[in-house]
Amino acid sequence: MPKEISFIVVVGSLMSGLGKGITSSSIGRILQGHGIKVVPIKFDGYLNVDCGTMNPFRHGEVFVLDDGTECDMDLGTYERFLNFDLKNENSMTGGKLFRHVIDKERKGGYLGYDVQIVPHLTNEIKKWVKKVGEDRDADVVLVEVGGTVGDLENGYFLEAMRQLALEEKVAFVQVTYVPTLDAVGEQKTKPTQHATRLLASLGIQPDVIVCRETEKLKAEARKKISMFCNVREEAIIDDADLATVYELPEQFEKQGLGKLLMDKLDLKSKGKDMAEWGKLVERIGKPRQELTIGITGKYTALKDSYVSIKEALVHAGAKLGCRATIKWIETTDIEDGKLKADDALAGCDGIIVPGGFGARGTEGKIECIRHARYHGLPYLGLCFGMQLAVVEYARNVCSLKDANSTEINEKTPHPVIDLLPEQKTVIDKGATMRLGGQDVEIKEGTIAHKIYGSVLVRERFRHRYEVNPDYIERIEAGGLVFSGRAPKSQIMQVMELPSHKFFMGTQFHPELSSRLERPHPLFVAFLEAAMKK
Repeated sequence: MPKEISFIVVVGSLMSGLGKGITSSSIGRILQGHGIKVVPIKFDGYLNVDCGTMNPFRHGEVFVLDDGTECDMDLGTYERFLNFDLKNENSMTGGKLFRHVIDKERKGGYLGYDVQIVPHLTNEIKKWVKKVGEDRDADVVLVEVGGTVGDLENGYFLEAMRQLALEEKVAFVQVTYVPTLDAVGEQKTKPTQHATRLLASLGIQPDVIVCRETEKLKAEARKKISMFCNVREEAIIDDADLATVYELPEQFEKQGLGKLLMDKLDLKSKGKDMAEWGKLVERIGKPRQELTIGITGKYTALKDSYVSIKEALVHAGAKLGCRATIKWIETTDIEDGKLKADDALAGCDGIIVPGGFGARGTEGKIECIRHARYHGLPYLGLCFGMQLAVVEYARNVCSLKDANSTEINEKTPHPVIDLLPEQKTVIDKGATMRLGGQDVEIKEGTIAHKIYGSVLVRERFRHRYEVNPDYIERIEAGGLVFSGRAPKSQIMQVMELPSHKFFMGTQFHPELSSRLERPHPLFVAFLEAAMKK
């Protein structure tokens, strides 16, 4: 007899950006603490097949899974909270669904029927979420519906979830916003009432309503939401602002959210295990040392563009007992002469140059790298940040005048960074980079080897350009060491400067595999160096 799988569907009302991903992840972490096996799925209604072609200004960070899937940053939140790797099937988009249905129709998969949203598309959605649960041997499939109730983009998906509730055990969680009017100091519940009625008109009655607010939910507001939304008072869950998102599972558990959902789904606790999580969260809130870390980039107007780096610093800080406050540095201002790198980095205990694409802001980043190298400031370059560190070193130490990346200047006399050979014939943009988990050989006796404690590691990549093999020997002769490479290949993946306190770059993205319970060793080593400064 097949294992019975339950489903929890998390939907958002009123507006986007309420933190459905963090809510979903916290629910998953609570259930994990009760010994229940959870697997998450995120649905996004856009017709992109994946997030690979999306601008970080519009959508936030593109997260990359180990299997190479470019996906929504909420998948990163799931991995950080649940501490296991997700796969392509955990990320569902409108583009993937429609492509699957159309491909199936072209092959005669619907036996001559006129293919429609209902039942054909909705049936495919139900099959998908059930199969993910079966393949992962899950007790619960946690489905986050992107967007807001009432959006055209997710209407068919909500219909599929309504149908799913007729076939399986399903609990619906509505995430809403309860605003406070400053003029009267009153929490207003009418928007939530109207949103819940809209959800009910689609055939879905929430079992739990999670209320986002800037301050604790008041008793009067709770009573009104309960009465007019047809949800018991104890199932109105408070989600006020917290010092760190990692507090949320404990806050939800104190309000009985885990028991509410388990009772609804007839699940039994197999023992609680949130003690270690609680200790880590406590360390985040009580640091022994404060640090300032500069992050340079061109997407600093939208902080979600670098969310994984921010969280990796939190994870490493929890391990070391320090807190890293980020100083955002807009490198286009340095490039345009409005700001000097020395002034921009004043007061910083370390600097990170993250990944990115395109020429804008790069000379400003190179100036920041020069400052870090010259003044002994701990430096961590990620992907593009490694490439630009090589450019800076080639120019200012190896005397390779006007050295550059061909991504920035195709006519540079010294293309120390160039396209990967397999990228030179690529025309399409989506999912065509070197993506996902790859093995990295670490050179013995190097700083990288000391940090990892291993000669072979696995890291996640997202890049088209590499260190030009024609320049490796000359750059290393100048003192820079390439301490990590692709196995049996000249693709350089880690660089370091042994004479420096901490000056490292990685072609991969270590921030993508950092978790609260398993901080990435490179971020730990970077913050250790910053603490010593």
